[in-house]
Amino acid sequence: MRDGGRIAAAIDVLSDVLGRHQPVKVAARDWGKRARYAGSKDRAWVSGLVLDALRKRNSIAHAMGDDTPRGLVLGALSFAWNWDIRRIDEAMDEQHAPSALTLQERERLVMAPDVTAEAHVSGDYPEWLTPHMQRAFGELAAVEGQAMAVRADVDLRVNTLKVDAEKAGGPLRSARAEPSRLLKHAYHIPARDPSQREASLDNIPAYSKGWVEVQDAGSQIAAAAANAKPGEQVLDYCSGGGGKTLALAAAMGGKGQVFAYDIDGRRLSAIIPRLKRSGAHNVQLLHPREPEALEALAGQMDCVFVDAPCTGTGTWRRRPDTKWRVKPRSLATRIEQQDEVLSKAAAYVKPGGRLLYATCSFLVEEDEDRVDAFLAANEGWTQEDAVQHASESDLLTDEGIAVIKAGQGPSGSVRLTPRSAGTDGFFFAVLRKHG
Repeated sequence: MRDGGRIAAAIDVLSDVLGRHQPVKVAARDWGKRARYAGSKDRAWVSGLVLDALRKRNSIAHAMGDDTPRGLVLGALSFAWNWDIRRIDEAMDEQHAPSALTLQERERLVMAPDVTAEAHVSGDYPEWLTPHMQRAFGELAAVEGQAMAVRADVDLRVNTLKVDAEKAGGPLRSARAEPSRLLKHAYHIPARDPSQREASLDNIPAYSKGWVEVQDAGSQIAAAAANAKPGEQVLDYCSGGGGKTLALAAAMGGKGQVFAYDIDGRRLSAIIPRLKRSGAHNVQLLHPREPEALEALAGQMDCVFVDAPCTGTGTWRRRPDTKWRVKPRSLATRIEQQDEVLSKAAAYVKPGGRLLYATCSFLVEEDEDRVDAFLAANEGWTQEDAVQHASESDLLTDEGIAVIKAGQGPSGSVRLTPRSAGTDGFFFAVLRKHG
């Protein structure tokens, strides 16, 4: 496909995303089924343009004076992909391209950014979240938002049950992987140009052999803060696809036991192929259809890891369509779920044990507020220094420790963001049960 046809396709896909409220993956897949002539590079190009239009939706709409799919896609070419007006003109003059640029579009595409735009515009986040952003970040709300409106890098966790970081690094060179600056047993792959297809890890032997797992560095740091030790009994209460479960199992050197539970049995099943590939033998799955297995663990766990359901605001770089779907009602629902999950998970911690509460959200209402509410409602619990726990795990580099220390709050919890840490948005706190 030529660029003009790709631009037209991006407008069609974005129309489905905004008009029919479809996830980008679904809308792009449906377009791909209709456009059998489109190759993998074409699909990556179209998806990349749509995602960038969504990442910068507010600032693009403001710059273009147009919030339609056409206006957003054209604006993304200029303001996200840095195309000049001549290149856009040439593409729009091709066969199968959208209609030629209007005079207003031309004027808008060459205008300088508006430095007086409101924070939710320049920061590319929903206007209703303004007080929440200001509460979390103060005067840096717009800057933090801008850091969440770019394409995310890829992080890989080295599976130390099978290989060390040095040996794993060789086969990863083809994917442009470089050692993580934050974690000792991890690699980092910088984001490619948004019009290019991401490298497929499935074809890299290190991945198929179970030497590495895709896991954001923020998620790896949160798992490190659990400080799971060999021989301990650990419960991953909201395990989902199992990324943190496997990280905990590796940190324990395969010794002790990790119990993986999720209320959604379908999500829990996703860990099975990953578990086989990892070679972790100290993981036991607890299916929600067999609640007695979970109940038997009450008061027995050295550590319970709670990756609570949340709005996912910390993942906006990877899933920008969800940024515009989060609403006050969904936030309220998540808060109720978080309180319930925390209360239930705490019952499995033994006296002297610890609970790590984490979210992939930067909202104080889902983070510090939930921890404070739990502590107020439950005697015999205290919050501890999450940085100290992460440091004692011996999984972080000196720079990694410095980064998370910079993100530490007065109560001991940690907030990581793309701007401050180069990770997804993550929050974690460590709680200790006494008596």
